[in-house]
Amino acid sequence: MARKPHTIYVCQQCGAQSPRWMGKCPDCGQWNTLVETLAEPPPSAAPATALLPRSAPQRLAEITADGFGRIRVPLGEFDRVLGGGLVPGSLVLLGGDPGIGKSTLLIQAVAALARESALNDRPVLYVSGEESAQQIKLRAHRLGLDAPHLFVLAETNLNHILAEAEKLAPALMVVDSIQAVYLEELSSAAGSISQIREGALRLMQLAKSTNTPIFLVGHVTKEGTIAGPRVLEHIVDVVLYLEGERFHTYRLLRSVKNRFGSTNEIGVFEMQEAGLVEVTNPSEAFLAERVPEASGNCIAVTLEGTRPLLVEIQALTSTTSFNYPRRTSNGIDMARLLLIIAVLAKRVGLRLFNQDIFVNVVGGLRITEPAADLGVALAIASSFRDAPVAPDLAVMGELGLAGEIRSVGHLERRISEAARLGFQRCLVPRSARRLPASTAGAEIIRVRTINEALEVALQK
Repeated sequence: MARKPHTIYVCQQCGAQSPRWMGKCPDCGQWNTLVETLAEPPPSAAPATALLPRSAPQRLAEITADGFGRIRVPLGEFDRVLGGGLVPGSLVLLGGDPGIGKSTLLIQAVAALARESALNDRPVLYVSGEESAQQIKLRAHRLGLDAPHLFVLAETNLNHILAEAEKLAPALMVVDSIQAVYLEELSSAAGSISQIREGALRLMQLAKSTNTPIFLVGHVTKEGTIAGPRVLEHIVDVVLYLEGERFHTYRLLRSVKNRFGSTNEIGVFEMQEAGLVEVTNPSEAFLAERVPEASGNCIAVTLEGTRPLLVEIQALTSTTSFNYPRRTSNGIDMARLLLIIAVLAKRVGLRLFNQDIFVNVVGGLRITEPAADLGVALAIASSFRDAPVAPDLAVMGELGLAGEIRSVGHLERRISEAARLGFQRCLVPRSARRLPASTAGAEIIRVRTINEALEVALQK
């Protein structure tokens, strides 16, 4: 006897099911993610996994990868984040806040690829479930894009999309967005957890069976994560985030998962009238509006993947008018900021208990590595003492709980980047080994504790 349709509640984050509504998902712990869904008997059509071509085991030594090289993306920053180009058959997920520039970046990349000889004049298919073909044409005209081999399909039915892709046999495909397309054999609405999971599996089947790279655009939740992350991010090969403030010009393309390359690389773009333009020297761009003589500013050298970046860290301390002082950070982890403040109060003796403290990383960059600790500490101390940091000084080092400056990796690369941009002195941990007295013309100053660093860095 066939099962009758009934109502269940499905978590939109992890896919867990519950017979009744609950405020908190018992599996992933997220609040207000259970959505009422009509559960029907499974469709008679075969699932996506059953449609995959059958294969037999092969010896690794007998498998050939001729003609399976990466496809170079003409946008160098994009290419770097991907790990050196697109791998045939890969499934790439691009997420970001609404209006941040995801569609603009992708149409620029695929239009450039459609003009490249690497695709052997094969077509590129751009599928849009949120815009009409005419709207995409207007955007391409505004960006000055001319790609005769770029095809546009405005469709939300995934079965029709797969049928058109099979007829066109594109060398590259974009689906914008995965939350907008749906499978008609599933009764749930587009964007639900079942639609996203099944749709991603169907597109993965297409990518792997035809060696066609596919880009998926993903919506983000109010917490800033891609909707249905445990579904999408586990299925795809590469997960990219386009970050940045909507009212700032710079955009950061960051890799958080990459089966074919590093997950530490970032690409820097600037939003202009002609679209997203590569920033080949991001350190210089981040320091363009620096005011060297102002207190509370410090230049830290951080490393994103293989690229050293010089960033300006700003701090402001002000006597609070409340019972509890405020601690605000932009671009720095709050827990790390509280640790640095505690070390400055305990080991240096700065009376910060009645100070509101604000820390900002210029340019919208978010720093996660501890090598910027010394820069944050010096910026806070500089603002509190109203003494500017020496303008020719770049700093790098991790701050320990005892007030010691700990070593960080790739110091020579960081120092060389600082020297290239005109910084004459570099403040480094004393524990750093095998460093000459100067590197690329920059004097190296070794310090052991935060107190020694303050004596060197702050101008009297």
